[in-house]
Amino acid sequence: MTYRIRGLDPEQFAHLFGAGEAERASHLARREIAVDGRYPCRVSLEDAERGEELLLTHFTNHTVDSPYRNAFAIYVRKSADQAAEFVDTLPPILRARPIALRCYDRDGNLHRAAISLSDDVDTLVRSLFDDPDIAYIDAHNAMHGCFAARIERYEVMA
Repeated sequence: MTYRIRGLDPEQFAHLFGAGEAERASHLARREIAVDGRYPCRVSLEDAERGEELLLTHFTNHTVDSPYRNAFAIYVRKSADQAAEFVDTLPPILRARPIALRCYDRDGNLHRAAISLSDDVDTLVRSLFDDPDIAYIDAHNAMHGCFAARIERYEVMA
């Protein structure tokens, strides 16, 4: 079983970096500078370096018409100009931190869930995808609850 994880399209955030504070606020966003701690970028799928400019913005990651619609704050690095893609391997933001995995069916309803506390996301994802009713998995930071990345089944074309 192969899976793919892609970063978010940076174009949907680009205009906010050049916007004024009032316009960013109207989009539920603000400019931040990375200091101590982790600032996981949802475009590059890696943590920002100290001193990097970021956008902290509200983002709807699960846009279904059901009670499972989900939105929360996410970080986007200003320097992230291309969506990362990982096939059968984990991006840095899904390593070495507690990750909650929310598994959805084809209709966007929650089907199962799991949590990784010991850097075993890859093993859990492969096991979860053994269930044919799971269409995709949304990974979230377990402590803060924010969306990290979508994990999709992936067919490699020969």
